[in-house]
Amino acid sequence: MSAYNQILYHIVFRTKNSKKTIPLENSSLLYAYIWGIIKNRKGTLFRINGMQDHIHLLSDLHPSVALADYIKDIKVSSSKKISKNTIKRKVLLRR
Repeated sequence: MSAYNQILYHIVFRTKNSKKTIPLENSSLLYAYIWGIIKNRKGTLFRINGMQDHIHLLSDLHPSVALADYIKDIKVSSSKKISKNTIKRKVLLRR
């Protein structure tokens, strides 16, 4: 006898102090980046969407991955991605 379980997680990431730091015009690039992180962690992303101050994810989690590590990886990596793009944007605006 075998069993199959699937647990879906609705994860919401909010920006620091709820500041509108996620540019809507580049959100699809960020979503694709997050999808890659989830895929590399053997997860499946079912939905992703958000606004300038938060992102919603609906995904499952591979049994070998701890939920805390999964969330930390997504949060840290996507935060670095946003910061790098913000720095590049500021440099371009100074020219």
